[in-house]
Amino acid sequence: MRKVAALTALILGVLITLTGCARVRYPTYYTLNLPPAPDPPPQQNVAASIAVRDFQSPAYLRQGPIVYRVTPEQIGFYQYHRWAVDPRALVTGSVIDHLRAGGNYSFVSKYDGHSTDYILSGKLEKLEEVDDQAGVKVEIAMSAQITCVATGAIAWSNAVSEVATVSKRNVPELVAQMNRTTELAVNQLLATVPAVASSAH
Repeated sequence: MRKVAALTALILGVLITLTGCARVRYPTYYTLNLPPAPDPPPQQNVAASIAVRDFQSPAYLRQGPIVYRVTPEQIGFYQYHRWAVDPRALVTGSVIDHLRAGGNYSFVSKYDGHSTDYILSGKLEKLEEVDDQAGVKVEIAMSAQITCVATGAIAWSNAVSEVATVSKRNVPELVAQMNRTTELAVNQLLATVPAVASSAH
């Protein structure tokens, strides 16, 4: 009986020790750090205003974890690497900054339901790691369109997709490349916004 009690005590002691040594792992949080656009040029004969709606995205990009794709059909999530700020909000803010810097509109704001001449609606379609035999890449895809409020006509639309290779196989470098590629995608997306859109109606 004493042997059973001693063995039980030993097992309990080992379990307590192992439990005490177990390390709790907490998530690491990341954010896109998109640089501000340059100061806008002096306005000349610009009277139209534009408001930017919050960018939309597929549901899986709104869950928080950073996304990776091992095949075109299979999506995975990093359990311990998450976005601290919704990337859609950062892309929306960057688009507003770039439209202000473009000088094609007298007033650029986030859409709040108030009267405006134009509305830009956009979608962040991809923000993910892509793994294949060639290595690790990031893919960023987004689209947008500008609608004339008075007529309901689409004044402009564009879609871009940018892919870049990740030089080091770690999440901080992955996020850094996502940041650089997202900045490039925003620039490419808005590069074709025509100056005539500001006086289209």
